[in-house]
Amino acid sequence: MIELIVLDVDGTMTDGGIGYTANGVEYKTFNVKDGFAIVAWRKMGHHVAIITGRDSPIVTHRAKELGIVHCYQDVSDKGVVLEKIMADLGLSRSAVAAIGDDINDLPMLTRVAKSFAPSDAVAEVQNRVDVVVHAKGGEGAVREMIEFLLRDQGEYDAFLERYV
Repeated sequence: MIELIVLDVDGTMTDGGIGYTANGVEYKTFNVKDGFAIVAWRKMGHHVAIITGRDSPIVTHRAKELGIVHCYQDVSDKGVVLEKIMADLGLSRSAVAAIGDDINDLPMLTRVAKSFAPSDAVAEVQNRVDVVVHAKGGEGAVREMIEFLLRDQGEYDAFLERYV
C-alpha cells in the first residue's frame, strides 16, 4: 500500500511556467483540484512530500497551505532526499509513489514502487515511469495520480464518502 506520495513542483504541480511581475517578483499558478486531492490524501492518513530543484517562497507557502510537512527545495539529487524522507518515516520503497516531469526527477522516480508523469513530461521520463496520466502538469496531474492510487488501493469509496 502506498503511504507516501512525492511531488515535483515545476511542470508537475504547476504548468512549468515561471512568471515575474514588473518588480521582479516570481509567481506560479497551482491547480486547486490538485490541492483538494493532496489535502484529502493527507486526511486519509497518508503522507505527502515535495522535492524540487528550485527554491521559491511560493512553494513554501503552498506547502504550508496544504499541510505538507516534508518540503525540500533547491535539491540537486532528488533520490538522496527521497531516501532521507523514507528513512525518517520508516517506509520502504514499496510504500512510496512519486510524480515528476523532467530528467532531474528520474533519481526519485526510479526509487519508488509506483512512478507517474504528467502527459507533457519529457519523453525520457514518460518512457521510464509506470503511469503517464492524461493531464498536463499544473492541470490536474497530481489529482489524477492520487485518484489512481486511491482506486488501486480500494480507498476511493472512502475518499468519496468523506464528501458525499
